[in-house]
Amino acid sequence: MLKRLIVLLALATAPLLGAAPLWAVQPDEVLPDPVLEARARELAKVLRCPVCQGENIDESNASISRDLRLMVRERLVAGDSDSDVLDYITNRYGEYVLFEPEAAGANLILWYTGPAALVLALGGAFLFIRSRRKAEATAAPALSDAENTRLAELLDE
Repeated sequence: MLKRLIVLLALATAPLLGAAPLWAVQPDEVLPDPVLEARARELAKVLRCPVCQGENIDESNASISRDLRLMVRERLVAGDSDSDVLDYITNRYGEYVLFEPEAAGANLILWYTGPAALVLALGGAFLFIRSRRKAEATAAPALSDAENTRLAELLDE
């Protein structure tokens, strides 16, 4: 009984553990040369599926991703370098298909906004903590014994 349960759990969780992306690349797409196929797989991991947006073309089952995978393999078979292939696809589909666009031009705003916000947040936190310490240091001193006695008398009334 326990063995059946383990097998059922394994079968149910296999797609969630990463087995599903292996089905995206069809057998007829695989190149006979293992070196070119490895290059194609690496390039496919840095190209975003225009339909799925959160998946690379190696993991996506969309038809446009299949077309892009075939296009990458065609360019590699034709003798293009990896950068030539990426340039070709970027020129054809736009910079959006790259998971990591170049850090140039308007993209610099996107590249540097995150670190700048982090530096500002850390600076703000430092100033806040420093001002709290100053406020604690300048707080009124503790009451004397006579003042504590008088306060207790006032509260009892």
